[in-house]
Amino acid sequence: MSLIRPSKPPAYPALEALRTCVMVADSSLTIRYVNAAARRLMQEAEAELQAELPGFSAARLVGSNIDVFHKDPRHQRGMLKALQKPHAATIRVGRRVFDLLVTPLVEKDRHDGFVVEWADAQARLQNVDYAGQIAAIGRNLAVVELGLDGTILTANEKFLQLMGYTLAEVRGRQHGIFVEPAQRDGADYRLFWEKLRRGDFQSGQFRRIGKAGQLVWIEGAYNPILDATGKPCKVVKFATDISPQMRLLSDLKTLIDRNFAEVDSGIARSTSEAASASGAADEAAQGVQQVAASAEQLAASISEIARSMAQSRIATDAAFEQTVSVASNTESLAGAAQAMSNIVGLIRDVASQINLLALNATIEAARAGEAGKGFAVVASEVKNLAVQAAQATQQISAEIDGIQATSASVAEALGAIRSAVTTVRESVTATASAVEEQSVVTRGMSASMHTASAAVTTVSANIAGISAAIAQAARAVSKTREAAEVLVR
Repeated sequence: MSLIRPSKPPAYPALEALRTCVMVADSSLTIRYVNAAARRLMQEAEAELQAELPGFSAARLVGSNIDVFHKDPRHQRGMLKALQKPHAATIRVGRRVFDLLVTPLVEKDRHDGFVVEWADAQARLQNVDYAGQIAAIGRNLAVVELGLDGTILTANEKFLQLMGYTLAEVRGRQHGIFVEPAQRDGADYRLFWEKLRRGDFQSGQFRRIGKAGQLVWIEGAYNPILDATGKPCKVVKFATDISPQMRLLSDLKTLIDRNFAEVDSGIARSTSEAASASGAADEAAQGVQQVAASAEQLAASISEIARSMAQSRIATDAAFEQTVSVASNTESLAGAAQAMSNIVGLIRDVASQINLLALNATIEAARAGEAGKGFAVVASEVKNLAVQAAQATQQISAEIDGIQATSASVAEALGAIRSAVTTVRESVTATASAVEEQSVVTRGMSASMHTASAAVTTVSANIAGISAAIAQAARAVSKTREAAEVLVR
């Protein structure tokens, strides 16, 4: 980068070696001198200044008027005219901000000009911003500065109050006074400081011990601070007190342990009960399936009985009709026997008359003497025949009486049979109807049992699903417990 050269050799050679940016203007505000540092500053800012001041040129500053830095220079001119002592000001040109120190060259109340010191205000403003941020951090966070060997350099009031010390009690002592002996003598603590000395920051939650031995939990970061060469030169820790939260987490851990123990017990009981329910459901399913099969067999048996009863009803109806027919025939037989009895009586009367005629013929033959012997023989034969006819008629009459008695008995028996058959017929009809209804009911029961079997199977599957859900819940509870344990560490 080429430097801006003044139009004349510097009037102030001693100012060329300064790192302070210096301009000299005469009483008319014409710039007479710009040292090397100021030339570099103006050249670096030229593009940004031109965006706000189109007529600005870093190469032509010497010989130009100081008004080139102002859009409306009247205010500045009035102030400079009355200036009797150094005046500090900050001006903003576009995005550039400059700190100015204007010193009037006054001799015997006469202005001979002005010396203006320029400084880029960006670094100062950043430092002001940083200082404000650090002050805000110090008001809200516990801050302690440490040497790379762990020596306590300084600490803010918030940190000292947290740990229960005064600054005089901790300055120059080792950071290890805040750490439990077992931790301080451990490898992890040594590695912790080795990383800090390498420039690696460390953050997290740390268990510390206060002056009175109280447990203090802090959350924060140990930040290595680098020097101008990029090497760590000290460590600054920013922390917040999380002891109340950790106590709450400890209480929470106790509560979680107790609650999870109850949850585990409940899940164990649920698992056991689900297993028992699943076994009972399986047994119920098997029993229902067996009942369904038995119901099917019963339905088949009842259907067969219904068919048999239907056939019995048909046979009973036929028997009833045959009984009625036999009764009718029996009545006809009784009538015929009665008619035969009448005929037998007629034959008996005829035989009696024949016997009487034979007796008369015998008497007449006896009267006729020899002439009547032949007739007597005939009359005797007729008489014998009449006697035989009478005997036969007597026998026939007896047989007809037997037939009539038998017919009466048969008729009486057929009446009883017809009554019994009627009763059986009615019973068979009622039984067939009942069996048919039972068959319908049994078929419905069989269908219901199949439905119940499917329902029990579904219940068994649902119980298996519940058991799986309980197992999943147990796994979820286990993971939740692990997460809770991580949370409360």
